[in-house]
Amino acid sequence: MTVRAFCSRVPMARTLDHCVLPTGSLATARERLLALGFIVAPDAAHPFGTGNCCVFFQNGSYLEPLSVIDPAAASLAAEEGNVFVARDAAFRAALGDEGFSAVVLGTHDAEADHERFVAMGASGGQPLEFSRPFRNADGTEAMASFRLAFATPEPAAPCFFFTCQRVNALKVDRAALEAHANGVTGIRRIVMLASAPERHIAFLQHFSGQSAQRSEHGVDVRLANADLSAQTPDAFEATYGVVPQAAHIGLNGTGLAHVAIVFEVPTLGVLRDLLATSQAGFFERMGRIVVPTAAGQGALFIFEEISA
Repeated sequence: MTVRAFCSRVPMARTLDHCVLPTGSLATARERLLALGFIVAPDAAHPFGTGNCCVFFQNGSYLEPLSVIDPAAASLAAEEGNVFVARDAAFRAALGDEGFSAVVLGTHDAEADHERFVAMGASGGQPLEFSRPFRNADGTEAMASFRLAFATPEPAAPCFFFTCQRVNALKVDRAALEAHANGVTGIRRIVMLASAPERHIAFLQHFSGQSAQRSEHGVDVRLANADLSAQTPDAFEATYGVVPQAAHIGLNGTGLAHVAIVFEVPTLGVLRDLLATSQAGFFERMGRIVVPTAAGQGALFIFEEISA
C-alpha cells in the first residue's frame, strides 16, 4: 500500500500505550504471566463482549491480554460496526486465539487522528467511544471513558494499529501493580515483521508522528517511551535466534505482523533465576533472555538490561 502524502499538522511523537494480546482464556493468560514474574491486574469487562487482565509498567505502557467473554455480545457489536471487536475477530480467524494483534499509541485527540488516517488512506474503520466501570486500589469505583481511532497499512492485514484517548483521565495509583517480581520496568521495543520494511515508512511516520529511520535491521521509529521496529524475517532471526512463524511470514505482504515485545529489566540475573524456578522455557542470546510464545502469551517476550 502506498500511503498518500498528508501535509496537515502531524502530531507530536506519541507514547506507546499498550499491546493487545488475544488469548483464548484470561485464566490461561494470568497463569502464564504470573509464571513469568508479572503482576496481573484483576479481570475487567468491556461493554461489547470482550474482557482483559492487564499488566502495567512504570513507563506508562502495558499489556492487554484480551479474550471474548460474551460471544453473543461480541458478535452483535461487530455486526453493529464496532471496529475493535471486528478486528479482534478477524485476527482470530486468520491466526487463531493466541497472538499479538494491535499496537496502541496514546493520544489527546482521537477524532483528529481518525481524520488524519482517512486523509492518508490508512483508516482502519470508524472511531469507537465507550465507557466502563473502573475499581481503584482503595475499592472506590469510577467510570473510565475511551475514544479509539484505527489505522492499518493494508485493509486486509490481521494485525492493526490504533490510538487511545482517555476522555476522562482518572487518578489511579498503580504502584503496587507495577512492582513486578521479574524486575520489568517497561516495554523498550515492539518488533514487527515485513518482507519490505521500507514499504511501510510513510504509514509508521504518520501513525507515530515521528520520523522513521532506516537501520541494519529494517526501519525504526522512536516514540517517547519505546521504539517500533519493522524487520525482515531474516534480520529478526539473526538478532533474536527465533524463526518467525510461517503464518506471519506469509502475511507480511499484506501488512506488518506484530511478533515480539522487548522489555527492560535492571538485571537479567533475577529474571533468569525466576524463570528457572518456574520452569518457563527460555534461552539466552547476545545478552538477552528470550521466552518463546505459549498459550496466554501471544508474543515472543524478550528481556534486555536497561544499561544494554
